[in-house]
Amino acid sequence: MRVLVDECIDWRILRDLVGIDAKTVKQMGWSETANGALLALAEQHFDVFVTVDRNLSYQQNLGRYKIALVVLRARTNRLGDLRPLIPELIRILPSLSPGQLRIVE
Repeated sequence: MRVLVDECIDWRILRDLVGIDAKTVKQMGWSETANGALLALAEQHFDVFVTVDRNLSYQQNLGRYKIALVVLRARTNRLGDLRPLIPELIRILPSLSPGQLRIVE
């Protein structure tokens, strides 16, 4: 399972994704790539895209992409608020299908 973490999430979250092949958008050199283009790039290399962008699912037709989308919903986008969501994220990763949207809160 290869996971791409959006650039709006603190890169240090990767430390909590133990045993998961995860990269950030910045590590891939895709910073500032528009959402549609980013998903098109991501689907070629990753199985899951993790973001905190709640609007992405409304802005894009996710069914046309071969990548699952997980939206992390916390009080804020700060690392301390996102960390409690990581165990649930890790738990659901194996069950995700391409084009599927899951919200973890």
